[in-house]
Amino acid sequence: MRNKLPLFWVKIFYYEYWPFWFFFLPLVPYWIYLAIRARSLTYFTAVNPGIEHSGVFGESKSDILRKIDPRYLPKTAYFRSDSDWFSVNRTLADLKMNFPIIIKPDVGERGSQVEKVNNDEDLRKYLEANTESFIIQEFLTFPLELGVLFYRIPGTDKKGITSVVIKEFLTVTGDGKSTLLQLIRDNERAHLQLQDLKKRFANEMEMVLPKGEQKLLQPIGNHCKGTKFLSGQHLINEQLVTVFDEIASTIEGFNFGRFDLKVSSVEDLMKGENIRIMELNGVTSEPGHIYDPKLNLLRAYIDVASNMKMMFRVSQQSRKLGARVTPAPEMLRLIRHHFGKKPKIQFSRVKNLSVPNALGGIQ
Repeated sequence: MRNKLPLFWVKIFYYEYWPFWFFFLPLVPYWIYLAIRARSLTYFTAVNPGIEHSGVFGESKSDILRKIDPRYLPKTAYFRSDSDWFSVNRTLADLKMNFPIIIKPDVGERGSQVEKVNNDEDLRKYLEANTESFIIQEFLTFPLELGVLFYRIPGTDKKGITSVVIKEFLTVTGDGKSTLLQLIRDNERAHLQLQDLKKRFANEMEMVLPKGEQKLLQPIGNHCKGTKFLSGQHLINEQLVTVFDEIASTIEGFNFGRFDLKVSSVEDLMKGENIRIMELNGVTSEPGHIYDPKLNLLRAYIDVASNMKMMFRVSQQSRKLGARVTPAPEMLRLIRHHFGKKPKIQFSRVKNLSVPNALGGIQ
């Protein structure tokens, strides 16, 4: 049904395509209610004392990754915005990190500006255009990508998982007759990425895919790049909670957030094996399973509200243990800075860690 609708109507009728602010607008009264109970408009900034402003925005990905046990990390290197090709290439060689690689800003939200770089020429182009501190990670080939939203209430034994999202990468399947361009236009998610895909596959648009052959269009597991988010709530059990409690136990000052990871299989996930964490997001983490096309809007709002309530409980307990909230005037200033004009070099405190295994990454 939805594949037959004009894209304009798809964006209107299906909330997974709504702007972030528009989707969350009806939940503002509930946030105000929680703020009144907490006697603080910024109560959520006390959730993760070990993360700047608990991860509302503007936090350094590299600072957070440094807190995670290296055995759960991919090979990772961090660079200042002014890093040149020679220093980057030397670090990649020291880490034995081969193409393809993943490059992302050290500060960024919702998967923006995350790129797969396939060769040295693409790397040069990225560095020439780059104005921000950035991270390079090895490209992981594990078949399963997930987002796991974990919480623990500090000072107690209470912990759990509120959301598991399974990411299905943007792919089209050939019918032996249609060109790649036609297949993209017939696919709702791919069509929404048409302009980017035309650049990416400029020389392949008139190619006819054999019947049954699949073509991966986007290797980055972000919703904004066409990835389908599927509910993995059926994976939540005590065993999975134990796995992520062990992972989180070594992360100082972390109580609530989403682990974005790849893993070799569900079986290994449950055993805590072959897990590679690409990012850890703080209090602005969304319960990604709500964007499953099979869910309805009411269910999504119920699950988000439940997530907000759990964050509130974590915050209240964290404050009892001495965590401070970010004052409202300071938060307002940060919001203005974050959404206003930004300097060319952000977060200059991030050093160029151009040395082998800077974070103890997996070798």
